[in-house]
Amino acid sequence: MRKICVISATRAEWYLLKNICKEIKADKDLTLQLIISGTHLSKEYGSTYKDVQKEFHIDKKVHILGKNNDSLGICKNISVAIAKFSQVLNELKPDIVVILGDRYEMLALATVCLILQIPIAHIYGGELSLGAIDDSIRHSITKMSSLHFVAANGYKKRVLQLGEEEKRVFFVGSLAGENIAKMKFLSKDELEKELGISFKRDIFLITYHPQTINSKDKEEFGIFLNELSKLRDSSLIFTKANADENGKFINESIEKFCKNNANAKLFDSLGALKYLSLMKISKAVLGNSSSGICESPFFKTPCINIGDRQRGRIRASNIIDCDIKNLNEALKRLDSSDFKENLKNFKNPFENKMASKMIKNVL
Repeated sequence: MRKICVISATRAEWYLLKNICKEIKADKDLTLQLIISGTHLSKEYGSTYKDVQKEFHIDKKVHILGKNNDSLGICKNISVAIAKFSQVLNELKPDIVVILGDRYEMLALATVCLILQIPIAHIYGGELSLGAIDDSIRHSITKMSSLHFVAANGYKKRVLQLGEEEKRVFFVGSLAGENIAKMKFLSKDELEKELGISFKRDIFLITYHPQTINSKDKEEFGIFLNELSKLRDSSLIFTKANADENGKFINESIEKFCKNNANAKLFDSLGALKYLSLMKISKAVLGNSSSGICESPFFKTPCINIGDRQRGRIRASNIIDCDIKNLNEALKRLDSSDFKENLKNFKNPFENKMASKMIKNVL
């Protein structure tokens, strides 16, 4: 039986990978190996590995996060990851390793696979996010990989431009789409009970990550919070920034903001069901997370994408791009008649409800 090793280091990855794991587990010709690492194992980020082990056997837990998430701390995390992943993969001896995305943990894993000559199946290559180092990491993993599963035809073209063989590149669409199609969402009343919140007139779902190549992160995030403080008649629902440089600063700033603004609340991790149920009923998604770009189109929920972090990604017409100083103008555009009309009929470039099955069949 072919051993397929899947790794997840964050809550965002896992909800995309879960259906692939189910497909692999159900196939009599495949054996699933599951490695959990990164923020999944951090109490600060909600110990989300517990959600994983409710449904799956975890073969290995690999602790790699240090106390600091500045540039030097991340370099140390990468070195620890290379040392630990090499030991784990040498024990598990998978036939192929599945890597999703572009985080630094995945760069460490891909490096180990390359040296140990374990083939890599890479999901979501060919994308651009020019405001983050993730962009360079993603292309580096592409060059180390043997199979490529991309979310849009434009991304397939870029993988081919990087020199990969066409027979190894597969357009599968968005993994989020099939999750959303199968999910039974919580109602507004159920969400209020689950989250301990009485929603105000408007709801904004907010995720803001460090830009990682922008030294103005701290200054710009301060301006962002100042603008949000003016939304007194709205419920502001934050999820934590990831464990990149300046991520700790952003999370501490949000905590302070929520203490001073009764209409704001921060969650370590909402989980896929609550997060997407909130996205469904929100007036808009705010911030610079890829989930705003890639998942909000399935709900026709507006997304105000701030800054350069996601610059270069393919977008649907529900996305409003703005810089931090023009947030107020972007918020006004949400209520414009032309934008509301546009939301009714735009085309979602990521639509596909069978991505996991397609990936499993190729594996």
